[in-house]
Amino acid sequence: MKKQVQNAGQPSKNAALRAHLREIPSVDEILGRPAIVSLAATAGRPIVTQVTRSVLANLRSGLLKGKAGSNGDLAIALQSIESQVVAGVKSLLGPSLRRVINATGVILHTNLGRAPLVPSAVAAIAETAARYSNLEYDIESGARGKRDVHTARLLADLAGAESAIVVNNNAAAVFLVLNTLAKGAEVIVSRGELIEIGDGFRIPDIMAESGAILREVGTTNRTRIRDYERAINKNTKLLLRVHPSNFRVSGFTERPSLEDLVVLARRKRVSVFEDLGSGCAADLSGAGIDEPVVRSSCRAGVQIVSFSGDKLLGGPQAGVIAGKRDVVARIRRNPMFRALRVDKLTIAALEATLKAYHRNAPDEIPTLRMIRTSASEIARRTEMFAQRLRQSAAPGTEIVAKPGFSVIGGGSTPDQKLPTQLILIRSGRHSAAALDQRLRKTPGHSSVIARIAGNRLILDLRTVFEDEEPLLAAALVAALA
Repeated sequence: MKKQVQNAGQPSKNAALRAHLREIPSVDEILGRPAIVSLAATAGRPIVTQVTRSVLANLRSGLLKGKAGSNGDLAIALQSIESQVVAGVKSLLGPSLRRVINATGVILHTNLGRAPLVPSAVAAIAETAARYSNLEYDIESGARGKRDVHTARLLADLAGAESAIVVNNNAAAVFLVLNTLAKGAEVIVSRGELIEIGDGFRIPDIMAESGAILREVGTTNRTRIRDYERAINKNTKLLLRVHPSNFRVSGFTERPSLEDLVVLARRKRVSVFEDLGSGCAADLSGAGIDEPVVRSSCRAGVQIVSFSGDKLLGGPQAGVIAGKRDVVARIRRNPMFRALRVDKLTIAALEATLKAYHRNAPDEIPTLRMIRTSASEIARRTEMFAQRLRQSAAPGTEIVAKPGFSVIGGGSTPDQKLPTQLILIRSGRHSAAALDQRLRKTPGHSSVIARIAGNRLILDLRTVFEDEEPLLAAALVAALA
């Protein structure tokens, strides 16, 4: 009897559902509305039609799943169709890659694009992108040229090398060097240097793909010069030195100096290749950062080095190969060089970045400026910003400034920190997670990326450009409301 009573109400529910489904307008009806006709005139009818179909399909699916089942809910859903179509078209046509405000204090934030470019590099990209250029044209002779000439001399001078070329990232650089100099031959590397770089790429995997044969020596924490000497044989072509830029092994550790490796390599008539990874070209010891400088490696006699362009160098994504002229020339002749080479926009940005070094203007480069900014200067900015924010924030908001640390990030200097001043925010209305979400979804192009700790939102102005502070303040006031 109970089952019969339940089933008795089922036809009425089905009838109500069918009635609700009939209320959903057709695609053509929506496309004929004045606001949507106007939208199609600017965005294009095919895209508007696609979004309209998607909005109506979602509404229909919601009804079938029991959502928006009441007359009131359905009426609201029907009234919002136009606004949903407009929002959908705007989202579809708007840029997916867009600017964010980095308030994390991580200078080379891989997820946020690593190194911001020097303004002259941005201008060079715009100029080169909008017009024709002499990318591979020798204006002096009127003949075909090589794209290397725009950066080769600048890179070689900066690295203290005889020659240099550029490919699209350091992983490509390592692959190209190994493939050219050691394909089918052995490459000796310390077990303590078999690192994994970003996104799961590992040195042994890159070596295998290059055709080189890995020969491990030493242990994870200790490798001595005699380990290399014992491993060298007639099939050895390279001694590979990998700078552990994204990790540190501490305690009972040992590894031979670069000079000792070079002496051994010369005696055994093999080459030394150093993967420097982070590509530090400026002495950062004044900022308390201990990182090997590229020039020092070339001065030690290494035949070839490679490093990233978008880490401590502060330029665009690129992989630099620098060293002895004949070795670089041989690498450049590898057919894979063409597949891995960079485009005109990267060359334009890299040239502008390198010229800032040659002008001895490190503070023009945002990455170096952020690293070199003192804790006292950050504290001054932080106190002023926090004071202004307290005046505008919603009642019940707690805003505190306290000492903390920034990090360089991007797989560089993993155990080294920069003293800074942090802003800690606790809202009386929203949790830290909710605040973080509201900041990320700030309307427009000023999404804010921050950190969370102890149910407080944490901001570090070291990675916030000064002209972004008004946008950051406005986003915070809106999120705290």
